[in-house]
Amino acid sequence: MAGFLVFAAIAGSAQTSEGTASMNGKHAEVPAQPAGVPQKHGVIRTYYIAADEVDWDYTPNGRHLAGVPRRETGDDESLTGTQHRVYHKAIYREYTDATFKTLKTRPQQLAYLGILGPLIRAEVGDTVRVVFHNNTHLSLTMHAHGLEYKKDAEGAMYEDGTTGAAKADDLVAPGHTYTYIWAVPERSGPGPMDGSSVIWMYHSHFVESSDMNTGLIGPIIVTRRGMARPDGSPKDVDREFVLDFAIFDETDSWFFHGNSNGKSTPIRVKSDDPVVREQNMLYSINGYIEGNLPMMTMRRGEHVRWYLLSNSNEDDVHMAHWHGNTALWNEMRVDSVPLEPMSMAVADMVPDNAGIWLLHCHVNEHFKGGMVGRYQVLP
Repeated sequence: MAGFLVFAAIAGSAQTSEGTASMNGKHAEVPAQPAGVPQKHGVIRTYYIAADEVDWDYTPNGRHLAGVPRRETGDDESLTGTQHRVYHKAIYREYTDATFKTLKTRPQQLAYLGILGPLIRAEVGDTVRVVFHNNTHLSLTMHAHGLEYKKDAEGAMYEDGTTGAAKADDLVAPGHTYTYIWAVPERSGPGPMDGSSVIWMYHSHFVESSDMNTGLIGPIIVTRRGMARPDGSPKDVDREFVLDFAIFDETDSWFFHGNSNGKSTPIRVKSDDPVVREQNMLYSINGYIEGNLPMMTMRRGEHVRWYLLSNSNEDDVHMAHWHGNTALWNEMRVDSVPLEPMSMAVADMVPDNAGIWLLHCHVNEHFKGGMVGRYQVLP
């Protein structure tokens, strides 16, 4: 596999092609494919993505727990504290072209994506081209899980034996631009036990934990060959939702020092004070806490696909739970899906119970900390 770092891609954690890939809980050997094979019948999908510094509000609509003011619930507020709900962060945002002057408008139906970076879509056989511009004061990257790339498009800094141009992807300096090319072979798409699409993620990989806690993470959806609409979405699905169950440890953010003293100086200062750390742990879904996640709406009888992600903190062990309706996951009918740190899962739902329902992590501390939102099923 000279010149390529290849990741297996069948609905689970990414591994090298010499290993095995999780297939909805099962395992199958992943056959090696020759590096550099042209992608037949595919298209090149180009995205213009920048890392931007923003002031992110975890509670834009106030401190509510699923529509009820927290002060009226009787819950203990100590888990989330009473201050610092707005933090200076860096996030991925999409632009219209390589000038990076005009933000691409995020459609209202995707407002729920929140802090997540642009949704990257591809069909098996496509090539993803990401023109990445760094508008921050940090050195950052874009690293894709599940896709295939040469060493100069890995987006991860470590001693990998490469030099020169092959190291240019390791760090994109402030104000600089770099183009990542990612291929989408068969192994990046759904396996035989999967539906028509699977979920992967991308994130910055300089110091992985600090980069992600700063806000640099986004989704990749890969659709089976022949099953994609022109925009890359699966033909057999009516609605899709991507949810990142994430504990943002703001003491591990590059901006923690600035957030603590009112400045925005990027510096890695992780607090060892357990009280300070707990008060700056944000139990979020897509960067929103305490019911602030924008409402996700669907209709009874539609085919709804849920893509679930978890962040990199050691405490990011979650149980995504829907009230009111059930889903199919791992060939089982469930109302909850387990997530481990840096894991990805897909669950399909055909809602039959109209109403407004809770969606939350079923780990008690996470739920009380605010990892809760709502979804609506219309008749």
